[in-house]
Amino acid sequence: MDAIFKALADASRRRLLDSLNSRNGQSLRELCADLDMTRQAVTKHLAVLEAAWLVTTMRRGREKLHYLNAAPINDIAERWIGRYDRERARALADLKTALEAAPMTDNPFVYTTYIKTTPERLWQALTDPAFTRRYWNIEFETDWKPGSTMAWLDEDGRKTVDSEQVVLEAEPYRRLAYTWHTFTPEWAQAAGIGDDVFAKLVAEPRSKVTFEIEPFGEEMVKLTVVHDGFGPDSTMRAMISEGWPGVVALLKTLLETGEVPAVPQH
Repeated sequence: MDAIFKALADASRRRLLDSLNSRNGQSLRELCADLDMTRQAVTKHLAVLEAAWLVTTMRRGREKLHYLNAAPINDIAERWIGRYDRERARALADLKTALEAAPMTDNPFVYTTYIKTTPERLWQALTDPAFTRRYWNIEFETDWKPGSTMAWLDEDGRKTVDSEQVVLEAEPYRRLAYTWHTFTPEWAQAAGIGDDVFAKLVAEPRSKVTFEIEPFGEEMVKLTVVHDGFGPDSTMRAMISEGWPGVVALLKTLLETGEVPAVPQH
């Protein structure tokens, strides 16, 4: 936690987080231009933020893109804010609120965590129905080849099949991407989604999720979940920004302990 508090204590670093919260996935050049800071200063501040896991990076071609990572803020909110007077934690609470306000934009949702496992084991947990049903209450029927369709099955056996539910990328142990599931009346009823929210969801463009898997040290794996493809003011983005932290936490617990708490209904 020391690295997180140190990173948040600096006003320039908070400005960098604000910039990424406003527009996620920026290059170093873009961040320098927006904040009127020297390249050297921005580079140093980003290094501190990355060390605190508040910023995560991914390469797209020759560019290194920077994304705000909500995971440490969620951890602080859960582990610390409840133990201290709310006024003393107002700065953290305000930042958490700012992060949760991101669904009002079309920014991608990015969530990075570190798991004590292997890339092979993590890949299995993301693709094997025996794993996914334990921490997610979801199973997939697909051969995990790019371009293949994928059926989604919930815990009650309801199957959603759609030609637009497809595997986009599948590089074992490194990268997996697929389009998000189709919204059906049956799914909405089972999930407790009202008619007004359901109407908004079906009117939105289909989003997609990408899992980036990277070895981290000798015993850890860095998992980055990127969910994007949303339109402005996306209802779906607001929903997944609350859902992914819980799913990833259960995945991490299962891989590290072999057990998982009871999963809320999807």
